[in-house]
Amino acid sequence: MIETTVLAAVGGEDIEGIQLLLPAFYDLLFGGLSFVILLVLFWKFALPRAQQVLDKRTDSIQGGIARAEQQEQEAAQLLSQYREQLAGARNEAAKIRTQAQSERDEIVTQAKTEASSAAEQIKIQATTALEAERGRVVTNLRKEVGDLALALAEKVLGESLKDDAKAKAVVERFIADIEKSAGKK
Repeated sequence: MIETTVLAAVGGEDIEGIQLLLPAFYDLLFGGLSFVILLVLFWKFALPRAQQVLDKRTDSIQGGIARAEQQEQEAAQLLSQYREQLAGARNEAAKIRTQAQSERDEIVTQAKTEASSAAEQIKIQATTALEAERGRVVTNLRKEVGDLALALAEKVLGESLKDDAKAKAVVERFIADIEKSAGKK
């Protein structure tokens, strides 16, 4: 049989050998009908289901992309708002620093003014106190010098100078003499 098949293929003489290679008509008919039925069933049931799955996947991917883009836009918007707030906070901090520095300068200037005013008042009070003390010391000194001058004059003159007018004149003359001699030096 193999010989006839080979001969038919080589020479084409044996037709029965070719028919061995071809399936029977009923096999072709039942195989074709089965193929068409399976194709229709696949087309009717499996293909729409596969298309639905593909559509769902496409929708979910496109929806995910859309959500991602929306979230990216929201993130960009939040970032710009954050940057604006940060810039506003920096500006406000700069204003606060400037205001604090001006207040500090004002306080320092005011403190210097108050300190120099207080120093001037203390100086005036000290000068007044010194002048009052000087006047008191001069008065005390005049009295003591007067008493000493009277005692000295009584010893030099040998008489008592208990008379107030006479004593006063002697004391005044003696103090005037002392002031003249102190002024010459």
